[in-house]
Amino acid sequence: MTTPPLSPTPLGSLPPREHLRPGQTGTVLDVVIPVYNEEKDLEPCVRRLHEHLVRTFPYGFRITIADNASTDDTPRIAALLDDEMDYVTAVRLEQKGRGRALRTVWSLSEAPVLAYMDVDLSTDLNALLPLVAPLISGHSDLAIGSRLSRSARVVRGPKREFISRTYNLILRGSLAARFSDAQCGFKAIRGDVAGRLLPMVEDTGWFFDTEMLVLAERAGLRIHEVPVDWVDDPDSTVHLVRTATDDLKGVWRVGRALATGALPLDRLARPFGDDPRDRELAGVPGGLARQLVGFAVVGALSTLLYLGLYSLCRLGVGPQVANAAALLVSTLANTAANRRLTFGVRGRERAVRHQAQGLVVFAIGLALTSGSLAALDAATVSPSAGSELTVLVAANLAATVLRFLLFRAWVFPERERREAAGRAAGDGARNAGRGPTAPHDVPHAQDAQDAHDRNDWSRSAR
Repeated sequence: MTTPPLSPTPLGSLPPREHLRPGQTGTVLDVVIPVYNEEKDLEPCVRRLHEHLVRTFPYGFRITIADNASTDDTPRIAALLDDEMDYVTAVRLEQKGRGRALRTVWSLSEAPVLAYMDVDLSTDLNALLPLVAPLISGHSDLAIGSRLSRSARVVRGPKREFISRTYNLILRGSLAARFSDAQCGFKAIRGDVAGRLLPMVEDTGWFFDTEMLVLAERAGLRIHEVPVDWVDDPDSTVHLVRTATDDLKGVWRVGRALATGALPLDRLARPFGDDPRDRELAGVPGGLARQLVGFAVVGALSTLLYLGLYSLCRLGVGPQVANAAALLVSTLANTAANRRLTFGVRGRERAVRHQAQGLVVFAIGLALTSGSLAALDAATVSPSAGSELTVLVAANLAATVLRFLLFRAWVFPERERREAAGRAAGDGARNAGRGPTAPHDVPHAQDAQDAHDRNDWSRSAR
């Protein structure tokens, strides 16, 4: 029995993950330590991390000190460590911001696995190899340390515990985040993923981690979580109130961008791996399960919209007119939402035709619902509003199956979906070499700053 070949990787999407073999590349892991005025902790941190990696890490590594605009003795100490120790590099940036430091160093690094940790080394270093192992093996795209996992062991005060758990609850409720700990300073990412993901991340401060994780998760990338042993640093200089305020502003900005579809997350799509169970099976329509879920969600929301509009219109007109008006508006919204979200057809091409075909589906639904109302009127002299709504819900449910079949086979057939995916992939491939071009990507001012940071990095490296 021959194994069917893998489908080709769409243009603009990420290639399949590959295992990084020993000897395949010199430096496999680049660990970044972002610092600002850390003259006290920097040297013992770097020496401890260096000793741990030399003793336990089986691949080539580099430690990069990213000094973002320190005003104390931190730059001098970083330069001395750079000169004295093998595999240690110091980078100087002239503006503050942990996110800015990580984006600059990660964007310039050639290592296939990129990580960072806080200078206080609150996280036990024994978790570092488990953190990066799934990225080296090709299993995952990102990895994070979690202080909120059941098997994690954490020592910290009640104030920070409350803030951390509250923040993660906000992320779950507002951005539907499924990862458990956004703010733990112990994360890693594959280099090929960073090349696509970092230009989409706007924040340059503490929200950088959260924004990166939310976008990665929404794009379907795999995030591995490692329970960690973590001891709070009582001398931490993080300003909790200002950080919390900036984080909430970031949550609002990212949520708005996701809701409006302003982010090209298709550039981060991964093809399935080489497991035969991941391949398309003969006779099974591709994407059917996902489309059913999307159609059900859109249908539920449009039904709520329909019922609200019907109840509102019923205050001033009869049931037939109210039904027709509410069904027309909700159908237009339903067709547009299914076109983009369920069947993945974007752009203006054929949009008018799709709406026209959706109106034909609307006519079928109108016939079913109007016929149901007429039958109710014939059976009952003066039906109540509750009876009308019950009959209309039943009629809409009966029309849903037919609506999905018509959408899939006639309004948005497989051929058009493939063409739309091909156009989107082609656009992503053409834009990949030009960098950010839209407002949701890194702003022009940020581009200039990143260029300035790269020059600083080059001078420091020399």
